Amino acid sequence: MRRIQRFMAQTVLNLDIVAKVVMKLLPEKGPYVLSMDRTNWKFGEENINALVIGITYKKVAFPILFKLLDKRGNSNCEERIEIMQRFIRLFGRESIACLVADREFIGEEWVKWLNDWGIEYHLRVKENFWVEDPRTREEKRVKSMFIHLKDKQELVLHRIYRIKGQLCYLSGARLKNSDGVPELQILISFSRPDLALSRYKERWQIESCFRGMKSSGFNIEDTHLVHLERVEQLFGVMIISFTWAYLVGIKKDIEVKAIRILKTGNRAISVMKYGLEHIASVLLNPLRPQPFDIFKILSCA
Repeated sequence: MRRIQRFMAQTVLNLDIVAKVVMKLLPEKGPYVLSMDRTNWKFGEENINALVIGITYKKVAFPILFKLLDKRGNSNCEERIEIMQRFIRLFGRESIACLVADREFIGEEWVKWLNDWGIEYHLRVKENFWVEDPRTREEKRVKSMFIHLKDKQELVLHRIYRIKGQLCYLSGARLKNSDGVPELQILISFSRPDLALSRYKERWQIESCFRGMKSSGFNIEDTHLVHLERVEQLFGVMIISFTWAYLVGIKKDIEVKAIRILKTGNRAISVMKYGLEHIASVLLNPLRPQPFDIFKILSCA
């Protein structure tokens, strides 16, 4: 325990190198669908708030970059641009297939930056946003353009509209939310609006990532760390560990024992947690013969 405490207090991780290690370990090469979201937890009176970019892959997102926010609530435009510029600096603009994000990640300056950089995006917007037809200057609530859709119906508008002062394409669908209630899902896109709804479905994979970081895996909210510098260290270690656990889970699922599939078609346990439990077993039983070398999986880094 003291060794861990000293590591968190004294070691300075280069988080750019952490991101490069994770990228090298990924089971698939780009271009990637990036999902941007925010996660937070509370320790006492302290709020830990993190803006995260994940790379979506088979029902999970690998956390690749993060920025701890020294405040409660949503990120601002500058913080989003900063984390995207960092991704481009490390991995290149060509490594981005598109960016997907929920309703809190919207704003004129932010969308303008994405448009100026030519980054394909599919962002959800609120139903009460005003939309302008640049040909007629007519304005209306964006909800009115999709209100007629029935359950599971989709609509792609191939004309360009203006929202929040920026030109974009619109698409929408009426789908059930997490409570099973049908609601409108309206997206704006830089290009390729016909792909918007299918690409946006990958956004939720970062929620699986957050569950793995928290109650379904690493229990990061149980940490007593509150200083952002030390929380950054912990986040960096966890990002590598998350990726390692997923890769071990894949290997064990394929080569040792397949994860049981429930009647619903879902796995009885996530691939990441399956790998994490195997890593824990190996570390706690170092003399027990193992079906494969879990450390060799990291050797490509």
